[in-house]
Parts: sequence; C-alpha cells; structure tokens
Amino acid sequence: MTPVKSTLFVLLSLITTQGFSQYTDVINSNRPGVSRSAFSVGTNVAQLEVGPYMIKEKRTPAIPYEVSGLGVDFAARYGLIWEELELNIEGTFQNDKKTYSSNLSAEDKRANFKFLSIGAKYLVYDPYKNSENDKPNLYSWKANHSFKWSELIPAISVYAGANFDTKDNPYTASGIEGFSPKIMIATQNNFAGGWVFVMNLIKDRIGTDQSDFQYILTLTHSFNPKWVIFGETQGIKSDFYADNLFRFGGAYLWGKDFQLDTALTFNTKDTPSVFGVNFGMSYRLDFHKDKEIDNGTSAQDERERRLNRNNGKKKKKKKNDTDNPIKKQKRDDTDFGSN
Repeated sequence: MTPVKSTLFVLLSLITTQGFSQYTDVINSNRPGVSRSAFSVGTNVAQLEVGPYMIKEKRTPAIPYEVSGLGVDFAARYGLIWEELELNIEGTFQNDKKTYSSNLSAEDKRANFKFLSIGAKYLVYDPYKNSENDKPNLYSWKANHSFKWSELIPAISVYAGANFDTKDNPYTASGIEGFSPKIMIATQNNFAGGWVFVMNLIKDRIGTDQSDFQYILTLTHSFNPKWVIFGETQGIKSDFYADNLFRFGGAYLWGKDFQLDTALTFNTKDTPSVFGVNFGMSYRLDFHKDKEIDNGTSAQDERERRLNRNNGKKKKKKKNDTDNPIKKQKRDDTDFGSN
C-alpha cells in the first residue's frame, strides 16, 4: 500500500492538501506498496483498499524449502471527527504450500493472517497548511516546477494500534498469541514536478518474541493526472525474520473514486529468496463536506456582495436618467412619433 497522499493523481492527490483540509477531489490511496501516507482520507470518507497476490519463496542453504501460494492484503480506512484523524484496520491473509527438499520430502499446507491490526493515525504537523509557497504561480510554469527549500520540511503523522495473532500461527514466532502494540511515524515530502517521498518507521509486536523494527522508503512520480509509478524499499529486522525487500509498480486512476494498481516484490538473498506479483484496487465512498467558515470571506459571500453592488449601480443609473429634466425633454422630443 503506497501512498499516492491534488489532481496530479492518486499518490500525489493523497499527499496534497487543500487549504484547511486533507480531503482531495480524487481518491487518496496508500496502494500500491506497503508504506502509509502521512495524510488521512478526509472526514466522512470510507475507503477500501485490497490486492490479491502470488508469492514464491525458495531457500537453498541449511534446510532447503520452497513456498508457493496466494494471498490478499487489505485495508479499510475512515476519516473521523477531525481532518487529521484516520481510523483503519489492515492485514494480510495468505494460503500456501511449503515443500521441504530434504532426503525425506514433506509438505506443509498453511493458511492464516500474516498480520492483522487496528489503529489510528493522526497528522501532527502539516507544512502545507495555509502555506503561501504551496499556492500555484499563475504566470510562471518554471516557478511551479522548480525546487523550493521549504519542500524539504515533511508532513508528520503518528500511528498507534494493536496487532492480533491467533494461537499456533505458522507465520509468527512460537508463543505469539493475542494482542500486541504497534507504533509508527510517517513522514511525507511533496516535491515539484509530481515527485513524492514517504518514509515510515515502525515498531511492531512490541513486548513479544517477534518484536521487529521496520523502515519503508517510497518514491512516487506522477506523469499526468491518470498514471503514476513508484519504487520502494522495506527493511525488516527481528530475531525471527530479517529481510530487505524491493518493490516497483504503478497505478491508474480509473475515476475520481476508483484506482487500479500492480507491483512486483523481490529481494536479493537466498534465505529465502522472495518473488511476488500483486494486482490491487482502491475504492472510496465519499460523504465529505467542507466545514463552513462564517467569516464573510467565502466565495458565495463575495458573489452576493458583487451582485448587490451591481444592482445598486443599475438602480442608481436608472433613477438619475429619469430625474434629469434635460434628458427627459430630449427623450420626449425624440419620441414624438410614438403616439
């Protein structure tokens, strides 16, 4: 699930703020990839992100084995109360067959959640809110696409949640069961030209025998309002499992509330080697309404003021024209043939 945090497209739209709101006109998806944007989906927006995948793993040294199977990763996100707050539930379910290549061949069929978590994300710092540098220059294309030092200051959000692991889960360490805390810091930089950089720092299953640390770095680029590509690296470190994964892929904006995506996942080691392909989609139910700020500066207020001003000028002009005796006499002389 990769961010996609503006009408430039999913990843860029997900990450671009508008005035006082994180809500965007087009869907704001974390797919493809696994990193999380610093921004939420917006209040009263419900969003589903899901992606089936195929996975193959092969270990050659020590105890050789192969894993082949299918899975699905998913996330449900909802913006609640404040623009900065998002509630979410996410997870990955996998069904595979693990075949050992020893003298006595054996197979192990497995099916369970690799992870299942529920939590909340809150934006604590937004450098783009009310920023004059974020407003487009209507007279200069170069100004809108040139680098600004302020772009190095990221948006920052924090996440707190809990994992739930079932007893005897084949994808977790022995003895892992029940709930365990999970925390994350997510940062996001929006650069000129449609480039976006996202970083996640995650501490997972805190206090268990599988307490791991993860970092995820994601760079995305939008070519136009429909297409975007991304590259991502994910590092995982724990006593149970350690790896460095790489992902590449892209996404297509089918409509303002619907996105399609695909990605490849692989690593560079053989303990085990990993190769995966996924295809995903994101869909939102948009019930968002902008909060009305009664300060007399809205577009509707300005429109009403202009209409009243123009109507006043017309009435005044008409009254002066009627009351002028010279103009009235000239008009009467000109209209002599009208009777």
